[in-house]
Amino acid sequence: MRHIISILIENEAGALSRVAGLFSARGYNIESLTVAPTEDPTLSRMTLVTRGTDEVIEQITKQLNKLIDIVKLIDLAEATHVERELMLVKVKTCKESREEINRLAEIFRGKIIDVTSNSYVIEMTGPSDKLDAFVAALDENSIIETVRSGPTGLSRGEKGLHL
Repeated sequence: MRHIISILIENEAGALSRVAGLFSARGYNIESLTVAPTEDPTLSRMTLVTRGTDEVIEQITKQLNKLIDIVKLIDLAEATHVERELMLVKVKTCKESREEINRLAEIFRGKIIDVTSNSYVIEMTGPSDKLDAFVAALDENSIIETVRSGPTGLSRGEKGLHL
């Protein structure tokens, strides 16, 4: 089962490598990882996506909690949450295809953020399956490059990951 683990971690050198080292030492895979400072500059929020049984995820969270840099963590899969992913996709365009690509981006609520004489860069956010559907709707020969952030999320309601 897929789990999104949201972690408050001290914003200092080496903290990220200790988390990644924990995963690699135990043979666990990290599907995606995003890290950025929070409103408190001494803390960063790390969003980590991994897969495993409930027992494996429990083991992972116990090991993470033992790391000195970890302030607090939550497995978002345990409660209702909102998750989104960011994707930038660069596509080849020509005079004939521009209108179709514009329409497709509009249908998926994407935004064209860069235009050259022969390409568009389209920005899209949403659930991973929406981004997958957009890529599938494009002609595979028109895709030049794709970059995705991986999912990030927040629990719903007043419950949150804070001190």
